[in-house]
Amino acid sequence: MWQVEDIIRAYDCSLTRIKREYIEQFGYTPEQKAELVDWYGNLVRMMNSEGCRTSGHLQINNIVLQQLEELHGALLQSAKFPFYSSEYYRVLPFVVELRHRGADKQEHEIQTCFNALYGTMMLRLQKKPVTPETEHAIREITTLIGMLSDYYKADKAGELALMDNE
Repeated sequence: MWQVEDIIRAYDCSLTRIKREYIEQFGYTPEQKAELVDWYGNLVRMMNSEGCRTSGHLQINNIVLQQLEELHGALLQSAKFPFYSSEYYRVLPFVVELRHRGADKQEHEIQTCFNALYGTMMLRLQKKPVTPETEHAIREITTLIGMLSDYYKADKAGELALMDNE
């Protein structure tokens, strides 16, 4: 969704431009185009009303990130997820290093992971080099976030028992 927010910003939060310059370049059916225009229109309205036309994230994205951070903490506190904890401790040195380089030293670990993943994706889209060390860190972070994503989906489906008595 961060990329979608950036796409909307690239078109100055103009639904007319998004439709004409972005959606039209794909081979969508008229029905698909109408659905996309409606979807982007809702996001543009939300970005305008939430004051994130130029930066920041939609509240719905912030809420999901907060839920992921809370689940991350619960998974680490539970003895039922040793593989997740193991992967977390494998990733932690990279997170510490990334946080040390970043502007917000207090940002949550999961936020740092998402920033790293998004930043690397942007570098690749711009055809800029990514160091082997960064590639390694991103592979590890991707594994952790993938695990967290799977647990998040299971939790939302009511299929995740965090405590031993569940």
